[in-house]
Amino acid sequence: MIATITKLTILAILLLATTSQASYRELFEKEFMSNPWGGNREAHSACVECHASEMMKAPMREPVFAWRDSWHAQNEVSCHDCHGGGPDDASMSMSHQRGFKGTPTLQEIPQFCGKCHLGILQNFLESGHGKALFETNSGPNCVTCHGSHDIKPASIDIINEQRCSQCHLYDRAMLMRQALFTIEKRLSGIQTNLNELRESGILLQTQRKDFFRAHSDFRTLFHTIDVNLVKEKTDEFMGRLDRIETDTRAAYVELAFRKNFSGYLLLLFLFLAFGTLMLIRTGENKK
Repeated sequence: MIATITKLTILAILLLATTSQASYRELFEKEFMSNPWGGNREAHSACVECHASEMMKAPMREPVFAWRDSWHAQNEVSCHDCHGGGPDDASMSMSHQRGFKGTPTLQEIPQFCGKCHLGILQNFLESGHGKALFETNSGPNCVTCHGSHDIKPASIDIINEQRCSQCHLYDRAMLMRQALFTIEKRLSGIQTNLNELRESGILLQTQRKDFFRAHSDFRTLFHTIDVNLVKEKTDEFMGRLDRIETDTRAAYVELAFRKNFSGYLLLLFLFLAFGTLMLIRTGENKK
């Protein structure tokens, strides 16, 4: 009897070790495979070093300090990605041979940002905002709404009375915000769920890619400033988000099973260990 219980105890220990090893593999995959270099890093940049220097006048230092807290900096978009030049060599940092562009004019700003934000650029140029900019040279551009060096993550909070009423009445902008609100809320919720699952070791890579595409398409649509088009596309976006949410719910069920299984396994181990200890003591007392 004692031998049988001892074998069961050893088996339980092996199962726990296997579970721990699986958890370690998941943690390794989450922290290394999905993000090989682990964390943000500010690479050497002659632009940053020069403009952050105390030798610079305050207005020339401000862009660096604003950029360091920006969404661009968090995603490793640096000075040369927008302004060109050679960031690895101070003597070439403002070289036109390296593509240095300096400060763009108002009408150059959309193309400046559109190097990366291609779909958004096209929608902006065809929108009322884009047409106003090129017809009057004073209409809204990317910087008007998003800022320049202190770029923040895009959200419908950008649409607000203080900002929009600088150019026109807020009424139409408010209609756009209302049309976008439902999708924006669901995007936020799904992103939270995907991040929670990732922290728990469930990556859902395919779903994360699908979410990224839906999120990007939504931001692109956002810049048409066409309320009717947004309303027409709402059902399509809802369908795409429904599929992602179905998968995340299934992942939460799997996560709950993992936690419960580990808990039951631990209880079984403790029970077997206690039983083995009691049998050993009983045998010793009989002797």
